[in-house]
Amino acid sequence: MEKSTGIAPRITDYIAQHRDPEEALLAELRAETQLLGGVSRMQVSASQGLLLGMLVQAVGATQVLEVGTFTGYSSICMARRLPEDGRLYCFDVSEQYTSVARRYWQKAGLDERIELILGPAVDSLAALPEAEWVDFAFIDADKGNYWNYVQLILPRLRRGGLIAVDNVLWSGAVAEPEEVGETVVGIRDFNRRVLEDERIESLIVAVGDGLNLLQKR
Repeated sequence: MEKSTGIAPRITDYIAQHRDPEEALLAELRAETQLLGGVSRMQVSASQGLLLGMLVQAVGATQVLEVGTFTGYSSICMARRLPEDGRLYCFDVSEQYTSVARRYWQKAGLDERIELILGPAVDSLAALPEAEWVDFAFIDADKGNYWNYVQLILPRLRRGGLIAVDNVLWSGAVAEPEEVGETVVGIRDFNRRVLEDERIESLIVAVGDGLNLLQKR
């Protein structure tokens, strides 16, 4: 069963039954990732992967950033929707997990379209050209740096470009006032900040653990 925060299981089952089925390569990657144990929960859902790919294609993206690549599921979904001259730049700190991603990029025939940059993403993003050249970005990394990542990407994002930020519902905890853990409070603060930022228009979509879609005005 594919989970989606705040949506009844029977509805998520129905949604899963009425979307394109997960491709064999992605299903293989999901199965291998699950062997990693509890960290496998960091992998995006099949519905999220499909949505990310559709968004990349819908905005006509040729230059895409991904902050937090893990084992590569979302990067494959996005890179497949890029034109032949498109480029996906993936930022991560784990050689272990991204080594899995590299294998599957090669299996998918996408390794020439994807560039992996290992190291703290704050530093790597800050080193990117400052012109408005990015069309789409996906953020799914350390939650405490979400706002920093957006601040670094926005000046480089073209008008009309999109940033998709994962886990912004945090299993529904953001809507429970009694939940005051550091991560929950940080995500609430992030969602408030993007809502108040006049440079962007934002909408939280209840897919997976919640995606906050930010469009540059």
